[in-house]
Amino acid sequence: MVEKSHTAGSEWWPNLYEPLRNIGEKVAEWFAPKSEASALEDYYEINIELPGVKAEDVDVSVQDNSLMVRGEKRSERQQSGQSFYFSEREYGAFQRAFRLPPDADGDQVDAQFDDGVLCLKIAKRSASKPAARKIEIRQS
Repeated sequence: MVEKSHTAGSEWWPNLYEPLRNIGEKVAEWFAPKSEASALEDYYEINIELPGVKAEDVDVSVQDNSLMVRGEKRSERQQSGQSFYFSEREYGAFQRAFRLPPDADGDQVDAQFDDGVLCLKIAKRSASKPAARKIEIRQS
């Protein structure tokens, strides 16, 4: 039985993972940040985890009764002289859409970004009660 030297065996390691070097960028195409939504008395709240994302790289908009969150997590690593065997970090563009409830006021959205979490508060429209109306009773 012929044993392979440690040096010869280690040569295949970088070559095996060469196609996977930029997999993080490909996976990022499907990157959808984790989020949670809740309702309070006066507003709805959506919190979105965006670790490593800068506030200026995030765009929030309301269109067609949907709240859209788009952005990009940029890679800041230097790759010269460094061989990565794997990377589980995600980089690239992301997008999330949230359908707003009928009583949500898309014109009143507050966005705050703190410690990698985007907190969106969407005001609820005040429930206007219809005016009382007397119903006339007809006699035959």
